[in-house]
Amino acid sequence: MLSGCDKFHDWFGSKPDIAFAPYGDDYASKPDFAQVEYAHPIPLQELARVTPKYLASLNQEELDQLYARLSSGPIPDGPFDGEIVFPRGSSGKLRAAEIIGGLKGLRVNFKGKMLETAGETLWKGKVFYRDQKVLRNRIQDLAALRPVIGPGDIPRIDVDGRDAWLLFPAKLYCGQSLIDSRRESIIIDYAFTDEIRGYRERPDFLAGRRGLKVRDEIRMVRPGLYLGRAYMDHAFILNFVLANKDVDRAGRAEFETGQIRDDCWSGTQKRVLAAR
Repeated sequence: MLSGCDKFHDWFGSKPDIAFAPYGDDYASKPDFAQVEYAHPIPLQELARVTPKYLASLNQEELDQLYARLSSGPIPDGPFDGEIVFPRGSSGKLRAAEIIGGLKGLRVNFKGKMLETAGETLWKGKVFYRDQKVLRNRIQDLAALRPVIGPGDIPRIDVDGRDAWLLFPAKLYCGQSLIDSRRESIIIDYAFTDEIRGYRERPDFLAGRRGLKVRDEIRMVRPGLYLGRAYMDHAFILNFVLANKDVDRAGRAEFETGQIRDDCWSGTQKRVLAAR
């Protein structure tokens, strides 16, 4: 029943009342994030109404403005479902192939299209190990990746009765956002993935410093819902959402009364939160 209610809310729930600063097509017309936050503060009650479907209805500039008004929240713990967000007006394709072509010295024995397939259909989320400051990615089906994985058993986790394989470990820490330096984000860093226990050279190297040089960052919309940005070699490639409905339900009351604290530096500019 709860699952059905969640789906009903996603499909028919009222749209959050979140304002955005005006902007044009050229870069010079993009608003300053500090001014956006000052002029258009977001009530916590409106963030509580945000859904992945709503995020997918925004264009990239709106996603950027929303992300800039979020703070880190606590570093998550446990499994989170993941979904790539293709902003309104985009082609719906990843930029992976284009960026791979620009990474000098990287020899990958599969084409960017396979990576797109993995991202769109095989990646199902992340598992956070908060105490260890480590993360691993949930992959649903290994068949498409077998050419680069090779033989051997892969660690596996059961999430809501569904099997998922754990690949591509990363380190967790607080650090500077690549889009908004006013306050820190939670960083998911694959640069030194080979130092993490359980690392497999194939295919885990692909995300690391000898591969695609992946670096993610996330900020909390509310407990149980995080908005993320993924980069390859400092080039932005996609938005993603991480969600855990149990954490969302458990933390909703504390969030709406402003009791959730950030794990990361909140910056010198005080975050503006509007009343209902």
